[in-house]
Amino acid sequence: MSGPLAGVRVVELAGIGPGPFAAMLLADLGADVVRVDRPEPGAFAAGEPGRNLLNRGKRSVVVDLKHPDGAEVVLELAGRAAILIEGWRPGVAERLGVGPEAALARNPALVYGRMTGWGQDGPLARAAGHDIGYIAVAGALHPIGRADGPPQIPLNLVGDFGGGALYLVVGILAALHVAGATGRGQVVDAAIVDGAAHLTTPFAGLLAEGAWRPERGRNLLDGGAPFYDVYATADGGHMAVGALEPQFYAELLRLLGLADADLPDRHDVTGWPVLRARFAEVFAGRTRDEWTAVFDGTDACVAPVLSLTEAPGHPHLLARGTYEEHFGVRQPAVAPRLSGTPGRVGGPPPAPGADTGPVLTDWGLGAHLRRWRDGGAVRQGQGVR
Repeated sequence: MSGPLAGVRVVELAGIGPGPFAAMLLADLGADVVRVDRPEPGAFAAGEPGRNLLNRGKRSVVVDLKHPDGAEVVLELAGRAAILIEGWRPGVAERLGVGPEAALARNPALVYGRMTGWGQDGPLARAAGHDIGYIAVAGALHPIGRADGPPQIPLNLVGDFGGGALYLVVGILAALHVAGATGRGQVVDAAIVDGAAHLTTPFAGLLAEGAWRPERGRNLLDGGAPFYDVYATADGGHMAVGALEPQFYAELLRLLGLADADLPDRHDVTGWPVLRARFAEVFAGRTRDEWTAVFDGTDACVAPVLSLTEAPGHPHLLARGTYEEHFGVRQPAVAPRLSGTPGRVGGPPPAPGADTGPVLTDWGLGAHLRRWRDGGAVRQGQGVR
C-alpha cells in the first residue's frame, strides 16, 4: 500500500452507507482496511459485491459474531489495529461483545469510530432512521428547494456522506493523532444529525445578522436570486448560473445579450421575478451545448448541468484525472490530493470472505485460523484472491 495512511490497520464492521464510505476514504489514503462481513450479509451485500465501490481497496473476512468465538476474532483483530469502525445502533456492538470497552481493554490506543444517525445518546438514539430524517431534524433539509414547493431531497449527500462519513473521518484522524502522541485511544461518536447541523454553521451566522431569510427560496444561495439559479435550455438541458459578484454578473449580462437591456437592479429583491423571467427566456433560445460554448473560458460563472454519466467526460475533469477506470468501472479518483504521499484506488471490492485466510495470517493470527475456520467462527468465501 501507498499513501499517507500506509501501515495503518483498520477494522470495519460491515454496515451500509456512511460507515463503508468513511472506511473507503481511509483505504484510498493507503490504510489496510479489513471489512468484517457476516455469514449472511443480507442488506449489507445487496447487489453485486464487485460493483460496490464503497468497498474498493479493502479486504474482507467473514466472522460469525453469533458464534462463541466470533467476538474473540474481532477483538484479536482490533488488538492489532489502529482504528475500528462500526455503524450499528447504540448497544448492538456491546451486546455482541465487540463494544468500545472490550476493544479498548484489548488495545488502549485504539480509535473506535461509531457512525450513527442520531448519536450514542439522546431520546432518538435507538430509533430507526435514514438520511432524510436526520437532515430534516438538523435544519439542513428545509432551506433546499423552491419558494413555492416542498423541500427537495439532495440525494443522501448532505447527511450520510457529508454530515456522516466525512465527519467520522475527521474525528478518527484527530483521535489517531492524539493516540500517536499519547498512546491513548478514544471513542469517536459521529452522528449524522450532528454533522448535518454543523454544516449549516454559515447560515446560522447569516440568520444572526439578519442577512438570511428563513423562508425557502428567498435568498442568494437557495435559488431565490435569479443570478444564482438553474435555467432550462432549448433541448431540455440546464445551465447553472452563479454570477454573484458584480463583475461576474456584468459578464453574464453581456454574454446573454442583455448588457444594454432595461433590467431591474439586481439588488432589488422585488425585481428578481422580472430578471428570472428574462434570463429564462434567453436561455430557452439555445441548446445546452451552444450555451456551454458561449460561456466556456469566461468569468460569468455559468456551467452546464451534467449527469453522472456525462461528468467524467468534461474536459476539465478529464485534464485533472478526476475520474479513473479501475477493474472495468469508471469511478471518482482519490480526493483530496496530497503532493508528497498521494493516495490511490486499491484493488476491486472483494467478495465477502475472500481474504479471511490471508488477513488472519498477515495480522499474526494464522495460528488460530484452522481452529476458528473448522469451528465455524470464521469462513472463507468463494474466489479467494
